[in-house]
Amino acid sequence: MDPLRITKEQARRFILLKQGLLGKKRFTNKEGALDYIRQAGCIQYDPIDVCGKNAELVLQSRVEGFKKSDLDELLYHDRKLVDHFDKVMSIFPLEDWPAFTRIRARHQEYGRSKDIVLKHKEDILNVIRSNGPVCSRDLDKTQKVDWYWSDTNLGRAVLESMYFDGDLVIHHRKNTMKYYDLIERHFPQELISATDPFDSDLAFTKWRILRRVSSVGFLWNQGSDAFIYMQLSSATRPQAFHQLAHEGFLSTFHIEGRKELFYYLTMDHEILELALTEEKFSPRTEFLAPLDNMLWDRKLIAFLFDFKYTWEIYTPEVKRVYGYYVLPILHGQEIIGRIEVLNDKKKKTLVVKKVWLENGVKDTKKLRKDLATALVRFQRFNAMETLDFSEGTI
Repeated sequence: MDPLRITKEQARRFILLKQGLLGKKRFTNKEGALDYIRQAGCIQYDPIDVCGKNAELVLQSRVEGFKKSDLDELLYHDRKLVDHFDKVMSIFPLEDWPAFTRIRARHQEYGRSKDIVLKHKEDILNVIRSNGPVCSRDLDKTQKVDWYWSDTNLGRAVLESMYFDGDLVIHHRKNTMKYYDLIERHFPQELISATDPFDSDLAFTKWRILRRVSSVGFLWNQGSDAFIYMQLSSATRPQAFHQLAHEGFLSTFHIEGRKELFYYLTMDHEILELALTEEKFSPRTEFLAPLDNMLWDRKLIAFLFDFKYTWEIYTPEVKRVYGYYVLPILHGQEIIGRIEVLNDKKKKTLVVKKVWLENGVKDTKKLRKDLATALVRFQRFNAMETLDFSEGTI
């Protein structure tokens, strides 16, 4: 049977419905946040907090009633989520811990500065056994060692190495500081001792591809930022996609104007069928996270939404086209522009620095009203008392 052929508009509806970004919000409160992360596989963690951290921003756009404290509770109190490596540093369901055995094993074998880390490992484990959770500042180990991003102090290197290996977990975070504790104090023993569920690297890769497809909504078989940290070769990726389609886990469609096949989870076919109907969905205005799951494949987003997106946080200020921490604006079924907002914590005010509308988007009273309504919601999410949204912002 030939793959289904759909329009670009239908493809947009499908990805938005899959993401829970079109129509009435179908994820609610803390359990809804957990449900979305289980659907997505993971959300990307980033510690920068201008108007909410990336993971919180992903959830606020999809989950009715979501509070920042919900994510902390799911991670460090309920222990239903864990922050560790998937798509770089990510947050994923605790039940997936055994599936990442290969990631931890790779670090155990090839981790940086292993000799000096191993020399001090037992000393620090004894401190944690005696005193409970610690951060690097609690340790008198200030010697500089070679580390991943730049040289760091020995205490941090040993703690992070044991965390990467799976000996420690994050007990809690205080701002950007991580406090570590023994894994056996927080994870069930059957999960810690569980064996790798995959019998080969290919099987592990196929499982991860299914997660990434589900995380974005659909993907094509080509190089993509959606596959970061998967070490996919140009030979392995087509093999994995072909096998997953042959086994019935993935289905395909064509989109008008493109020759490529697009892959989606076969189990999502009902969502695709809904996207192909003439049903009307309540439009929403949402501010998307800079590392939002739907945006992971920027070439796909450029094609689907005619929206070229670059996160400029690491771009020198003089070279930025927009701003330091800018959020794409989803309005109905279109990405209509970008917004830069920040929390002025001293004044307890959400400040709108600038709104950039895409070419062809008209600045209407209705649009301003929808943006204002979304900003009031965003203000509550950030627990700010007032909103500064001046006339000259757009």
